[in-house]
Amino acid sequence: MSRKIRVLIVDDSASVRTTLSDIIDADPELEVMGTAADPYVAVERIRQEVPDVMFLDIELPRMDGITFLKKIMSQRPIPVVICSSLAQDGSDTFMQALEAGAVDVVAKPRVDTAHFLQESRMRICDAAKAAAHAKMRGISKVAPALRAPSPDVKVEAKLTADAIIPAISDARRESLIARLPVTEPIVSIGASTGGTEALREVLEALPSTSPAILIVQHMPEKFTSAFARRLDSTCAVRVKEAEDGDIVQAGQVLIAPGNLHMLLVRNGTRYTVKIQDGQHVSRHRPSVDVLFRSTAQSAGVNAMGMILTGMGDDGARGLLEMRQMGSLTLAQDEATCVVFGMPKEAIQRGAAVRTLPLQKMAAEITAFGRKKVSSMGANP
Repeated sequence: MSRKIRVLIVDDSASVRTTLSDIIDADPELEVMGTAADPYVAVERIRQEVPDVMFLDIELPRMDGITFLKKIMSQRPIPVVICSSLAQDGSDTFMQALEAGAVDVVAKPRVDTAHFLQESRMRICDAAKAAAHAKMRGISKVAPALRAPSPDVKVEAKLTADAIIPAISDARRESLIARLPVTEPIVSIGASTGGTEALREVLEALPSTSPAILIVQHMPEKFTSAFARRLDSTCAVRVKEAEDGDIVQAGQVLIAPGNLHMLLVRNGTRYTVKIQDGQHVSRHRPSVDVLFRSTAQSAGVNAMGMILTGMGDDGARGLLEMRQMGSLTLAQDEATCVVFGMPKEAIQRGAAVRTLPLQKMAAEITAFGRKKVSSMGANP
């Protein structure tokens, strides 16, 4: 895509429209093609020019955002990023938006401090770029080439999981593999844009006896609790937002809380999770790389790593470390990805043992769990 990504902003707050416009226009790869205070004005804008991405609030005059989103998706699908403060209050409304076809969700920008404004800027611009790559229903769209990060966040892009978990030498890795006893199987999954629906499809297909699962889904603070509650209501496995010290156990899924890293920690033959603050790693907090690296070091051959749809390269390095530690590593294939960014990076680095369509991932998790449980019985 040689031209800039065109963004339409739909929000009834003039100050929010201005702040979002300033953030988006400051990025050299993005431009605001227009703004609208309600869905009816937005429709007129779209008739004049179809945007590449639309940022949409949920609470709007004359027609609520969810209803407008459903109409857009049924008539002329456009990549939509929900930008709302409702989900920050723990509302489940944003889940309805994702189920209606939105590709991502971000919190309205915080401008109270320079630090929070910078974080909001990075998250909003990344969401716009990822959404522009998304495969939409009813649209035959060729994804543009992956682009380099914006100049104002290059320092963030260079951070790695070393900032949270130190790297280990080849000798140390071989020593750990040799001494690692058989214990319960662990599955760690990373996802970003398009991941909420991908995870729902995988988790809803799992039996209640599935191995323990840890998930990092790129999502803002407090959004993850509503996501976990919705999954828990539709899945046979138990799903909850992870808390520091939670025991990792079969039949349960722990989702990293937004804006905090999640690590797997081994205590004897038992696993727990550690939830902690820290720098953005691979441009994210929580970071898939942090989860994968801790899984590699704590579980090794007893773990499976799975990287799903998403933009960028978070998780590619950590998945490679899991493979080097003897873990089974999988990447979602391009055909079933909303955005083939993170899996592509993992595949190119040789991190994924196999590439599979999304609909086969649940069966792989189940088979992996059964195989590990069987080996535990053979080697008490």
